Amino acid sequence: MSVFATLVEQLAELLQPLFHASAAAAAIVLFTAFVRLLVLPLSRAAARGQKARTALQPKIAELRKKYRKNPERLQQAVLELHAKEKVSPLAGCLPGLMQLPAFFLLYHLFSNPTIGGEANALLGHQLLAAPLGDRWVDALGDGGVFGAAGLVYVGLFAVVVVVAAFNYRRTKRMMAVGSPVPVDGGQLPGLGAVTKVMPFMSFLTLITVAVVPLAAALYVVTSTTWSAVERAVLYR
Repeated sequence: MSVFATLVEQLAELLQPLFHASAAAAAIVLFTAFVRLLVLPLSRAAARGQKARTALQPKIAELRKKYRKNPERLQQAVLELHAKEKVSPLAGCLPGLMQLPAFFLLYHLFSNPTIGGEANALLGHQLLAAPLGDRWVDALGDGGVFGAAGLVYVGLFAVVVVVAAFNYRRTKRMMAVGSPVPVDGGQLPGLGAVTKVMPFMSFLTLITVAVVPLAAALYVVTSTTWSAVERAVLYR
């Protein structure tokens, strides 16, 4: 972790002439973009997988008619169809899972007061008036919602709401024209409930942004925004 801290510090120094006190925050945004570029091949594969699953819907509809009185056999037949066509129903989860290490690294980096036995210098960096190691509750205690630090979170929350609303409308539209996971008796085991809450999942990012250190929240907001744009391009 100390090596990563050094890299963030060095990148922040390079960006300091442009972003001044918010240079470390800009470094986190660039780091997030780099991570997203690394998982872009997985995102493309996930997009191809979703299109393939959508193409299977007519066959799945036939299976639902054939086994409408036998739900267990229907689920088995759907799984066999996916295996035969070499389509994974969970392939779309890989890009998100691959980003978890980067998120937790930032979380721990900006949660520890010391690194390698020395004071964590990164905690002195800010995004405008909000320290990168603080949380929303700290901003509320230092000026309230509309204080200098609180307004930084207001801005982040606004971005999350806009992106979540965009994702909500897009997900509902995709499910209406043909969801890759059927929402009736033909769904894959355990995924029916996920399908129902899927349109609302982007709004859960608000909770994450509120409770994690600002540096990790910045990573989440940047990655979520990237995902919205990426999906609009890859799934069009």
